[in-house]
Amino acid sequence: MIHQYKSNGYNIVLDVNSGTVHVVDDLAYDIIDMYESNSREYIIAAMVEKYSKPEHRSSFMPGDSNADFTDTMESLVQQIMEVIKEVEKLKSEGVLFSQDNYEDYIREFKERTTVVKALCLHIAHACNLACTYCFAGEGEYNGQRCLMSYEVGRKAFDFLIANSGSRRNLEVDFFGGEPLMNIDVVKELVAYGRELEKLHNKNFRFTLTTNGILLNDEIIEFINKEMSNVVLSIDGRKEVHDRMRPLRNGKGSYDVVLPKYLRLAESRNQKNYYVRGTYTHYNLDFSEDVKHLADLGFKQISVEPVAAREEEPYAIKHEDLPVLFEEYDKLAALMLEKKKEGRDFNFFHFMIDLEGGPCVAKRLSGCGSGTEYLAVTPWGDLYPCHQFVGQEKFLMGNVDDGIVNTELRDEFKCCNVYAKEKCKKCFAKFYCSGGCAANSYNFHGNINDAYDVGCELQRKRIECAIMIKAALAEMEEANHEEE
Repeated sequence: MIHQYKSNGYNIVLDVNSGTVHVVDDLAYDIIDMYESNSREYIIAAMVEKYSKPEHRSSFMPGDSNADFTDTMESLVQQIMEVIKEVEKLKSEGVLFSQDNYEDYIREFKERTTVVKALCLHIAHACNLACTYCFAGEGEYNGQRCLMSYEVGRKAFDFLIANSGSRRNLEVDFFGGEPLMNIDVVKELVAYGRELEKLHNKNFRFTLTTNGILLNDEIIEFINKEMSNVVLSIDGRKEVHDRMRPLRNGKGSYDVVLPKYLRLAESRNQKNYYVRGTYTHYNLDFSEDVKHLADLGFKQISVEPVAAREEEPYAIKHEDLPVLFEEYDKLAALMLEKKKEGRDFNFFHFMIDLEGGPCVAKRLSGCGSGTEYLAVTPWGDLYPCHQFVGQEKFLMGNVDDGIVNTELRDEFKCCNVYAKEKCKKCFAKFYCSGGCAANSYNFHGNINDAYDVGCELQRKRIECAIMIKAALAEMEEANHEEE
């Protein structure tokens, strides 16, 4: 399978199964498009007909465009033949029109014993904001306000150690609600985790997601010492942020959190954090929000679409997609412009590794929700991930008894790109890993479906990300030539 598209002046051909990206000229682009469904003779005739027209001659016959017509045609046919030979060579090398050899692999992988490698610890089912779009019902997950006790958190750590097998590197994300409302227990649990590292030869990577209201110098010092990464919630421009993320008294929170975020980002040398926003139908021009954050000096930025049903006034709708596609193109162009100016920044959804990237299993099955990754409620219940918390159908067990709903675990274990009809012929499947299981269930009642609006946006983001890689490679090559 290949995927071809044009972006920002580049002709890009992605060989889906090998992950190889080819940046080609117009002639090669057209030949590749015809290659698998037409004979060599037909391709040559079609290319001669198209590229013998005056408007195309300069692309293959530089210099005197009035050269002898016979010589021009001979030159054109020779170039067409050379491109066809190169396509055949690339195919034989397995980097163009390559076969999908992963389906049997993922079946074997899913038969392996499941180990847990990460927990999303709901340290607080309470929040000091009243965000309009909050999937967690203003931090309470449509249930009771509750803070996790140290005893429950300790059992969660013990569960993780006991179910992690030989895996050394483990992850714990302190989540909410707002986890800083329970900061003392966070500190106690981090200390307990450090003790467990020594006892069991494990290594904990701690992360924390916060709305920033309670950040202060003492907490920033603790975060910088213990947290491998921190996610800072901010939606962009003041009017955008304050509309969707008000305080409980209805006032905006932008002016409260921004100075704290700037201080925290600088204290971490602009690394190992994200300012993370959500865009909605109200700010379809979200590239302006990314630009706003970049202009403030933030270097690690993530602004993502809200996932909400269409009846919600702030939901992203299918008719919004053309506008959003243009916004991603604008954002990609902005990033390249900033790179040339020496003021570059990272945008989470454009960060793509074309050489190594995630292992094959992760590219096929995604985040590991329900198997390798679990959410823990303040009272110790286990769910497949934070977005399923509170839906009793997805209760998997608890920190005392472990996983008791093994049938549900096995269902998530089989959730991968080959279990989803919409993914099988999608060029993006090895980059998005089939998308979010929670979004699939929320929109279709099935974890093996896919959230269609999300899929469209993901495909566009991947196209932009690959184009940026092509442009950066060209810039680097030009710089080497100048040297």
